[in-house]
Amino acid sequence: MRRFATALLLALSTAALPMPAQAAPSDDLRAVIDAHWAWWLKENPVSASSLGVHEYDDQLGDISLAGQDRSASEAQKLLDRLNAIPDAGLSDAERANKGVLARLLSDQIEGNRYGQRMMLFTTYESPHQSFAGLGDYVPLFNARDYRSYLARLAKFPSLNEQVLSVTKQAIAKGYVQPCDAMGGFETTIDGAVSGAPEETRFYEPFKRARPNDVSEADWTAMKAEAVHLIRDVITPGYHQFSAFYVKDYKPKCAARVGASFLPNGKDYYAFRARAHTTTSLTPEQIHEIGLQEVSRILKRMEDVAQKAGHADRASFIAKLRSDPKYYARTPEALMEAAARQAKLIDGKLPQYFGKLPRLPYGLKEIPKETAETTTTAYYSPGSLKGGIAGFYYVNTSKLDQRPIYELPALTAHEAVPGHHLQGALQQEIDLPEFRKHAAWFTAYGEGWGLYSEYLGEEMGLYDTPEKMMGRLSYEMWRACRLVVDTGMHAKGWTKAQAVKFMTDNSALSAANIEAEVNRYISWPGQALGYKIGEIKLRELRGKAQAALGPKFDLRRFHDAVLAQGAVPLDVLESAIDRWIVAEKAR
Repeated sequence: MRRFATALLLALSTAALPMPAQAAPSDDLRAVIDAHWAWWLKENPVSASSLGVHEYDDQLGDISLAGQDRSASEAQKLLDRLNAIPDAGLSDAERANKGVLARLLSDQIEGNRYGQRMMLFTTYESPHQSFAGLGDYVPLFNARDYRSYLARLAKFPSLNEQVLSVTKQAIAKGYVQPCDAMGGFETTIDGAVSGAPEETRFYEPFKRARPNDVSEADWTAMKAEAVHLIRDVITPGYHQFSAFYVKDYKPKCAARVGASFLPNGKDYYAFRARAHTTTSLTPEQIHEIGLQEVSRILKRMEDVAQKAGHADRASFIAKLRSDPKYYARTPEALMEAAARQAKLIDGKLPQYFGKLPRLPYGLKEIPKETAETTTTAYYSPGSLKGGIAGFYYVNTSKLDQRPIYELPALTAHEAVPGHHLQGALQQEIDLPEFRKHAAWFTAYGEGWGLYSEYLGEEMGLYDTPEKMMGRLSYEMWRACRLVVDTGMHAKGWTKAQAVKFMTDNSALSAANIEAEVNRYISWPGQALGYKIGEIKLRELRGKAQAALGPKFDLRRFHDAVLAQGAVPLDVLESAIDRWIVAEKAR
């Protein structure tokens, strides 16, 4: 009856009609979550493909300003519906779902209000680098998949035009990256298309075995089409953007580092600090936390140095930075050392986790066109549904700056028990799809990565003074981030001040420090999430141990933390509080 809104129905006495049933809060929440997920898949077509959703297989997404505004408007409508649902009547799990979704939508809406949304690239990532890795992010099993891949390659000109258009508007309004951080950025663009088409990452999918449902003739035609698209469509577009960057962007780049020097920069940075830490901490408060952590870690580093027979921390670090025995001589040797370290940790995992993921991970070298200017390693998530493994990427450039004694901490963070273990398990949890695949919070995800480095001490990963100093240097690295990120973006520090602070307090090599400081300059606030998240995780572990005493089970605690998926820190704390109560009752 409800779908027939006729004059006759309106004329009837409302007293004679039955009262419409009121939807339960749980039903309303489920409806919003379902609507959000359908919308998210449409907004993120490449991710949709990786999850086995094929409705958008030929699409790349819309990063134009109009597209960003439209997306934020839809997010606001969903948030309004979400906020109208009362918490009363929702279960603990449903309230968590509501809180996570509200945070994701709110951050998107607020971020879209700032002109900084026009800054589409950093020293760490760019649309062009993401597009160059497209073949790593989508399933490629059959003819349909390969045709979709080729269709997406053919759509590069529209993506490139969007990037150019947005970036031109950014230049006009003063939203540009600092000159001091972006050295060599154009090589990350040109490098992606250097050499013959068959030598680029775009062609990599066609070096695999021919799918069963593709004939030899069609496979040959597909390969030819790929070469044509890479040579005649993609390569000219990459060179067009690189030339634009050199001619039009670099002369207008910002003279000073720090988000606060951009329009509305102070408010923007405060927002970024809140978003990446999922707290209400101010930049000043975060700066002070960083200084306290630096002081604490320095004392541990001094103890390690003296126990290793050195007069002080500085003399030990000087040896670590200069002795060639600590460095691989070839990229292959570094990758072999990283692979060995990864397998050593794999064998220890059942002692610390009750549930392990099904999705495996592999190792790859960071692409050569970005290696010189990017970080020492990173992780790329996979998809169990899409048949895509996770990958631990290792930087094999500047080998005299990549010490092997750092590999235990690095591998624990980027692979297991860090990002791969957490991210792969998140895909298997009994949670709404958006929490499995769309939810990411820096403080939780990177906090877990840093906590994993800490856990490495209990796992016995740091069995030499050099490895322990590498572990402490990595923790110091993240503590320094709290100081230098807020220093540059909220307190007026120069790049030279940030580099000096990192050099004086960590054991990182000069190349790593340069790349990292440039990253913080071009990506404000992101680096704050690591230490803030790790501090909270260690705090929650201590709280659980104190409350449970002999009933505390570390494996069960880790499983409880990972069972939440990526969540804001307050949501995590509430979940662990409930877990503690349940454990007491066991």
